[in-house]
Amino acid sequence: MPDDLRALVQQCLAEDQSAMMELVDRFRSQVFGLCLRMLGNRQDAEDVMQEVFLRVFRSLRRFDINREFRPWLLAIAGNRCRTLLATRSRRPQPVTLIEDSLPDGSPDWEAERHFREEVDLALGKLREEYRQAFLLFHEQEFSYAEISAALACPVGTVKTWIHRARGELARELRRRGVVEEPDHELRNVRSTTE
Repeated sequence: MPDDLRALVQQCLAEDQSAMMELVDRFRSQVFGLCLRMLGNRQDAEDVMQEVFLRVFRSLRRFDINREFRPWLLAIAGNRCRTLLATRSRRPQPVTLIEDSLPDGSPDWEAERHFREEVDLALGKLREEYRQAFLLFHEQEFSYAEISAALACPVGTVKTWIHRARGELARELRRRGVVEEPDHELRNVRSTTE
């Protein structure tokens, strides 16, 4: 750890308020960037960032001053984001999969609302890990690696879960008469190649 950062951490341990503010200012953008990338929501990222720094100052006495500070800080941020994602996964998430419009080019809000309701119902029938991986990929636009980190599983498992979620979702939508052809309404979903 650089000497100036080591000194700053030691000042924080002495409860120097200006040092604490300087530490927050120094790492705020990195923590916020990670949180925003993992959570995909600015308000959630700001809330988690604040919680991260509170946890850092509470845990600073246990921090080994000979370790690197930034990885420790970002590990705390990643853990807090995963906790929020796990909580979030228990709630149904809205999903935008199609963009229909009327002949005059205006959106058909009623058709979109109906389709979203059907998709939500179909998503509710998926296994929890399939649904979570699917939503992180398609709604939050996480990469496979980010989903792997967020769900603490191998990238290959994430790819399998997303593939299976797509297949089960398409089958359920066809079964309910929402779509007529395989994957017809899922045409606007991002490509799986990254």
